[in-house]
Amino acid sequence: MRKYLLSLFISVFTMCLAYAQVATAQVHITGKLLDAQTKEPLIGATVLVKGTTKATSAALDGSFKLSVSSLSGTTLVISYVGYVSKEIEVTDANIGTVLVNPNSASMKEVVVNANPSLKINRQTPVAASSVGQIYIDEHGAGAEFPELMKMTPGVTVSRSGGGYGDSRINIRGFSSNNVALLINGIPVNDVEAGKIYWNDWAGLQDVTTSMQVQRGLGASTIAVPSMGGTIDISTRSTDIKEGGTISQSIGSYGAQKTLISYATGLSPDGWAASFLLSRATGNSPTAEGEYYTGYNYFANISKIIGKNQTLSINYMGASQRHGQLYTYNYVSTFQNAPQGSRYNSDWGYYNGQQYSAEQNYYNKPLASINYNWNINKTTSWSTILYGTWGTGAADYLAGTYGSLLPGSSNEVPRTGGTYSPIDFNAIEDKNIAANTANGNGAATAYMQDVVNNHQQYGAISTIKKTVGDITYLAGVDLRDYTGEHFQKVDNLFGSTYVQDTYTGSKGNINNPNNQATFGQKFNNDYTYDVVSEGAYAQAEYSKNDLTAFLTLSGSNTSNRRIDYFNYTPGNQDSKWINFLGYQAKGGANYNLDAHNNIYANIGYIQRAPLVGSLFLNKNNSINTGAVPEKLFDYELGYGYTSAQFTANVNAYRTSYRDRSQVFSAPNTVDPASPYYINVSGLNEMHEGIEADAKYRPIQGVVLGGMLSIGDYYYTSNTGAAQVTSADGKTTTQPALLVKGLKIGDTGSGVTGGPSAGSAQTTAGGTLDVKVLSHVTLGAQYLYYSHYYAAYNPSKISAANGFSQGEFQPYDIPNVGTMDLDVVFRFKMAGFDAEFIGNVYNVLNTKYISDAYESSPAPGLTPLQRIAGSPGTSTGTQPVPPTIGVNYGAPRFYMTTLKIKF
Repeated sequence: MRKYLLSLFISVFTMCLAYAQVATAQVHITGKLLDAQTKEPLIGATVLVKGTTKATSAALDGSFKLSVSSLSGTTLVISYVGYVSKEIEVTDANIGTVLVNPNSASMKEVVVNANPSLKINRQTPVAASSVGQIYIDEHGAGAEFPELMKMTPGVTVSRSGGGYGDSRINIRGFSSNNVALLINGIPVNDVEAGKIYWNDWAGLQDVTTSMQVQRGLGASTIAVPSMGGTIDISTRSTDIKEGGTISQSIGSYGAQKTLISYATGLSPDGWAASFLLSRATGNSPTAEGEYYTGYNYFANISKIIGKNQTLSINYMGASQRHGQLYTYNYVSTFQNAPQGSRYNSDWGYYNGQQYSAEQNYYNKPLASINYNWNINKTTSWSTILYGTWGTGAADYLAGTYGSLLPGSSNEVPRTGGTYSPIDFNAIEDKNIAANTANGNGAATAYMQDVVNNHQQYGAISTIKKTVGDITYLAGVDLRDYTGEHFQKVDNLFGSTYVQDTYTGSKGNINNPNNQATFGQKFNNDYTYDVVSEGAYAQAEYSKNDLTAFLTLSGSNTSNRRIDYFNYTPGNQDSKWINFLGYQAKGGANYNLDAHNNIYANIGYIQRAPLVGSLFLNKNNSINTGAVPEKLFDYELGYGYTSAQFTANVNAYRTSYRDRSQVFSAPNTVDPASPYYINVSGLNEMHEGIEADAKYRPIQGVVLGGMLSIGDYYYTSNTGAAQVTSADGKTTTQPALLVKGLKIGDTGSGVTGGPSAGSAQTTAGGTLDVKVLSHVTLGAQYLYYSHYYAAYNPSKISAANGFSQGEFQPYDIPNVGTMDLDVVFRFKMAGFDAEFIGNVYNVLNTKYISDAYESSPAPGLTPLQRIAGSPGTSTGTQPVPPTIGVNYGAPRFYMTTLKIKF
């Protein structure tokens, strides 16, 4: 027995020794996988030993660890959905950082962004969040483009009435006129109001390969900076391999979208091309009568010139027409309407077809030529020449047609009861009857196009030089813009003309009794010219664990207005108005160890006021009170990165001073010639704390979360406001009593229409689960709190009966919404295919998405202003509501089938 036990012991010991020797012989290969464009980790990417079934996946920080018996002859195959597979012959146990290109990303050798400013994790000292093409594909089929950024801390997104492309985004309490949108490094904000009009780029997600939201000062070096943040979008260029995609989406409310793309791949002589076209149609889920049809187009031709030079030509844009919801109705209206929260007072039928009292159509192609030259190992030069040509209009019902507010005594004709669609044929019948009665063809109601055409050209050229541990960058940013603005007759509803009589700032002094027929200009006709010349320089130091940068830039902005209606020929040009702007910002990031890093940045910006606030009363009268706007910002941040858990926390404080805005006020004598109130000295504070995190408890499961707690408020009352009448006379009104008020954005402004502000507290959570190798489920939950309505601050003064601290903006009720998605990848006739299903607002939560108060009145509580109050038997008069609202979209879905060939 003892001999048997001894033999068994020797056998087990020998086996353990042999196993230990084999284990000792194992080599652990490590590395990190990052997106080649965004430098974000490729969570879940597969690393396979070629010729075997041995594989692992990348962790939250992109790192991986794989054991092999020997390095000799070992080749790793790296693959990730939507990315180009990559093979690496292993020569060292640590292969370092591997950059993997998206399938539809530009070729590594072709540069499409002449002013790259993307944040690199644990290196660039700014707060930023990125999403790649896979995220966009899986979440964007039924979403407006800004909604892809809604899980970013400090960001508030709303469909703003729900029309196609009418969504908006606020960052850290700054509305879109203080948020820069860059497409391949090209600034594309509206030059006059500074706003982002997303309907100009409806369908942009079809060609986007990466998108990064930089909060605060950001990393951009452009000479005319933003105040609140930067959205940096990189589009596809020339695909690395030949192939294409066909996809079809079908969803709620008649939504359909068809897309086709094709890429030639790189030819032996260095040429390549890529094309995409899509068409979307349907009705908005947010409100009835918001029909839309949109086209998105993209083309790229690239050429590799020798070993060191590349040329890339891009042409992209979106053409669309859609119905809108422009009227803010009261909460009680939605409660009483059979349609509930989807009620729209502004649409109806004309000749049996859907028709809207507010429509929008626009097309804004963007063309660019990108040249890059790697002069030597330490020096490169890149230049981008670009142009945009915007044509389109907002098409409004005008004249004496009645009120769009349901239940009004002079309500517009409708097909049925109070909440039924507008009867545009009845409007036409009234026109014809009036023409017969008075014996002329003048229209009493008509559709007018408020046309906003523009041409913009620019050049951004940058030279980059590395000397030791310091990289120097310098360049120029040149822009030339012309915006044409006029109104023209669109639909006369059976009449012959619109009578356009010159009265001050309305009509044509050169044709004072014009009878404007279809397509003719009337009311106003003017042009803005805005020219800016800027230069910038940056030095970035990077050694070991420390990275630091300093950026300086300066610009001159020249503004001119040309008025063809209010002045006779030879007197139509205003003088040029010039403003100097500059920025100085710097920051540093220090990696404490392999997991922890800290960073800080600080900066000061002086920016020219927007051209829309420089001229008063729709003529060439110059606003002498306009001064440059200033911003001072600083921020501290901390990051933690590991294979299973990543987190970022940052705190910021931003002082925004000398903001100017021009507001309109009604003129009871001549409604067509309102007063204009010039407000200067709007001083704001934006401060808060932001955090986001991801956790992977087990392989295939990723939890995410974010939290933002902000405080955005006015720090002082303004100075006296200047009021300009139609005849050019000026008076003053007392200071606006806004000190301490929460910022809810400024409605009724000439330089920007009403929209809600920012939710000052946002929170969210995400869950992604790979239930099978080819099936992924996802969920997103988003929560908004301390979300204040937009209001018109020009009313809040002693002249209107207010006392200091009496008014507070309406706090929109807290809301939480949840979205779900499923992705199923499979083979169809030998081709790669995927089915994507998205359900938005899956719990069908009813919530107010925007609120606006145009005429604040003293002595009323927020509850009275939102809901009104009934009269009493003691003789108390009822108080009507003064706050109009829009509701968010109810539950809706979108399904997409995509085939790659």
